Amino acid sequence: MGGIGSGRRHQGGKDTTEDSRPLDIRKLQRAGVLTPGRSFWWQWTVNDRPVADIRVRVEVQRVVLFYRYRCGADDNWHDVEQPVVFDQTACTYGGARRWWVCPSCSQRVAILYGHGKLYACRHCRQLAYASQRETADDRALRQADKIRRRLGWPAGIANPKGDKPKGMHWRTFERLTVTHDACVAVSLAGLANWLESMKRRRVGFGDDLHGGR
Repeated sequence: MGGIGSGRRHQGGKDTTEDSRPLDIRKLQRAGVLTPGRSFWWQWTVNDRPVADIRVRVEVQRVVLFYRYRCGADDNWHDVEQPVVFDQTACTYGGARRWWVCPSCSQRVAILYGHGKLYACRHCRQLAYASQRETADDRALRQADKIRRRLGWPAGIANPKGDKPKGMHWRTFERLTVTHDACVAVSLAGLANWLESMKRRRVGFGDDLHGGR
C-alpha cells in the first residue's frame, strides 16, 4: 500500500496519516454498509480519481479486510486477509457508537491506517498528522487554498483571484481576501527562503567538489 504523495517539504522523520489508507468506522457507519453478512468494496480517491480500494466482509462482531500488500523486500504483491473486531459504547442521548479495536494494542479507535502490512491505529503505525510536520508557510498555503475554495476561485495561489461569490456580504469577502493575501505573502516568502537555501547548498556542494580535486 503506497502513499499518495506529500508536499514540498516536511519537518520530522515520521510518515504521516496522509501517507496511508485510513479506514474510518464513522464513514462506514454513515454509509450504512456495516450490516452483518454484507460484503462491499471501499475506495479511496485523489481529485475524484480512484487510487486504491479494499474489500470488506461484515460479520456480527467484526469485519474481515481483504487487500493486497507490496513487500519492500521482493517488491511483489501479497494477498492479506485481516480480521478487525468491533466494540461499541453507549451515546449520551441513546443509541450506541461503534469503534474499531486496534489489532495491535486493543485500544478503541475510530480510524485504522493501512501503512505497512496490517491495519492498526495511528500510534501503533507511528504516524504523525500532516499538520504536525507543516512549516508556517505550508500552513499559510493550505489556508490560502481553503479560502480560494470557499470563494469559488481557481485552485492554486499562482492563479488570479476571482470575484465575490453571489450572496456573500462584502465585509466577509473583504475579510477573506485580506486573509488570503496575507497567507500568500507568507507562503511565497517561505518558498523564496527555501529556494535560496537550496541554492546555497548547491553552491557549497560545488565548492566541496572543487576543493577536493
